[in-house]
Amino acid sequence: MGSKNKLKRFKENEIFPNVIQPKLSDVQKDSFFLKGKWRSDFFKNNQPIVLELGCGKGEYTLHLAEQNPNRNYIGIDIKGARLWRGAKTALEKGLKNTAFLRIQIELIASCFSEAEIDEIWITFPDPQIKYKRTKHRLTRPDLLLSYKNIIIPGGSFHLKTDSEFLFGYTLATVAQIGKIKYAHHDIYNNSDAPEEATAIQTFYEQQYLDKNKAITYIKFNL
Repeated sequence: MGSKNKLKRFKENEIFPNVIQPKLSDVQKDSFFLKGKWRSDFFKNNQPIVLELGCGKGEYTLHLAEQNPNRNYIGIDIKGARLWRGAKTALEKGLKNTAFLRIQIELIASCFSEAEIDEIWITFPDPQIKYKRTKHRLTRPDLLLSYKNIIIPGGSFHLKTDSEFLFGYTLATVAQIGKIKYAHHDIYNNSDAPEEATAIQTFYEQQYLDKNKAITYIKFNL
């Protein structure tokens, strides 16, 4: 993508009503204006809120929002040019139950109050295999504890990935601090795979499947 296109998308993100880009200083000072008020001030309803972490172009956020109009969905990513695609599509489709939040995942606890979130999806994140990059891994222990602070007690987490490494790492991590509800290393070749794990396929996921690459899935709570 050219720099002009990126700049155009960044400018459009600033005026899109479904894109929230808080100032870093507000988040760091724990003064983000929507914390604890997503239902009342943004969605203006009392429906459950579901997050997609590292949402990229927001494919899962969009599909889930279309399938479940009685729930609110927030896609979170730090890359504005990617997030723009999901936000624009949501506006074009008139999806009132979607929002896109541009922040670093590490700051998530400063953007939501305790038990404000009902469910969390993590779909095809970068597995960050190298040891020196573990600080960016979305299922590392300290981040999982951050998520635990904002989700309702017993709220479900979903990890869907083509990375056997991240699948195994997350299984081992969750076993120490939570409970595995379902796990399989190849959900499309497993007859008892839950529909929620197989009903939606992203663009890249379909490419993986076309190459006969297994897709793994874990459902757990903390």
